[in-house]
Amino acid sequence: MTREPRFSLQRTRFDENYQPSDGTRITTNFANLARGRSRQQNLRNTLKMIDNRFNALAHWDNPRGDRYGVELEIVSVGMCIDGGDDAPALPLIEMLQTCIHDRKADTRIAGIVGNNFSSYVRDYDFSVLLPGYNANRAEFGMPEDFGDLHGRLFRQFVGSRLYCAQFGKAPVICISAATSRTYQRNGNRHPVLGVEYLQDEPSSTDRYFAKMGLQVRFFMPPGGVAPLAFYFCGDLLADYTHLELIGTISTMETFQKIYRPEIYNANSAAGSVFRPSLENQDFSSTQIVYDRHERSQLAVTQGKFAEEHVIKPYGRMLEHWAAGAAP
Repeated sequence: MTREPRFSLQRTRFDENYQPSDGTRITTNFANLARGRSRQQNLRNTLKMIDNRFNALAHWDNPRGDRYGVELEIVSVGMCIDGGDDAPALPLIEMLQTCIHDRKADTRIAGIVGNNFSSYVRDYDFSVLLPGYNANRAEFGMPEDFGDLHGRLFRQFVGSRLYCAQFGKAPVICISAATSRTYQRNGNRHPVLGVEYLQDEPSSTDRYFAKMGLQVRFFMPPGGVAPLAFYFCGDLLADYTHLELIGTISTMETFQKIYRPEIYNANSAAGSVFRPSLENQDFSSTQIVYDRHERSQLAVTQGKFAEEHVIKPYGRMLEHWAAGAAP
């Protein structure tokens, strides 16, 4: 070990021509859409859904509903742990960044980074470490330090010079509400995010993301049928413009309609009290092919990759470094 770990960043355009390389180890759900015979039609339909949803929400000064287009980039974060400048970076995190194309003004507006979130260390924690920890336990439990390393690595990246040079604002991660929790409307209503819901108690994902420095709020956007979980630091309602928030909503609500149509493409909207369920049969299909079984398999594969290439050889050193101590 000759130097401290350092982050690297690579951007890949996510459009109808996107195709993951054969050697890519990836659990991000959008990569699943880009495989198989339906890949290009999947991608084309997905991007059209995102644009339509964006224009429906950004309806002011947009009489024909076609003013805006959403452009997406996959942001791949790696970590160079050992070796010189030419040493390959180990994959760490993948997120999405939105960019809003205002066709009327012919300008582009940088959107929010985060949105979808894939992490090798998180897959190790949930798909390798946690099952092993509970293998011989009578009751399900979590190690006391569960998520500590992942949280510290994420905070180190967000606080790094590389992040600050590339992104103007803190990330927002938007995922589905937990099926293990009950949600109740609290009367708060935002013009873009919609009606707010409160959950009965924090989920394991909430606790895990809290170690990344992120808090959570739940909103069901106008025209939506179920609340989305927004993980952020700072002030979600004050730190981002309406167009930035719409970029995240339109992108991630579209993906959730594809990933979890039982919840996000249901034929009836959530009431004042809501319990998400994948057993719901009253929903509409998006006609976009998505393999949930493959996603679960990839999480295990990626978790084992992280164990072999990150945790076992570098875990202790990374814990010291990420905590701010000398390695």
